[in-house]
Amino acid sequence: MAVEAAAESSLWAECLLAEAERDSSPVFSPLGEPRYALGLETIYEGYLVHYGRPRLFAPPDDDTALLLGDYLYAHGVARISALHDVAAVADLSELISLCSQVRAEASDGDGTLWAATAALLGRRALDDARTALRLHADPQPLEAAARSAAGDEAVDSALAAHAMRRAA
Repeated sequence: MAVEAAAESSLWAECLLAEAERDSSPVFSPLGEPRYALGLETIYEGYLVHYGRPRLFAPPDDDTALLLGDYLYAHGVARISALHDVAAVADLSELISLCSQVRAEASDGDGTLWAATAALLGRRALDDARTALRLHADPQPLEAAARSAAGDEAVDSALAAHAMRRAA
């Protein structure tokens, strides 16, 4: 992801952390299917650029962060779109949209939303759980879905890693 971004734009290359400072550890992709891993982590890195502490990049200002985050969102979605999985792309659209809502409302639930989406990407299984978050700020159904699909230990690990990267 970092190498590709740097090759595409000198601006993205300038935003890269020094190699020794980069953290390439996956956060949410271990919960789901391997074929989605790079796309999902690319989108997550974009989310971190917008709302947290990125693992690979350090944009110098808010304008560059906005552009870089959007670039990473687009590239992650494009990677998963290349798999010709319309349901997965729809889930990603819901993820990005609902994460924006959660952040705008300063409510909890973004981690469980990421975990459930990663664990059940493309399975059309999250509508009711997302509605609970969207309308009632209730992340519990998403957490239950993630744990059921990926297991407690994997979800706990992902949520702990996310908590370290999430900005308040």
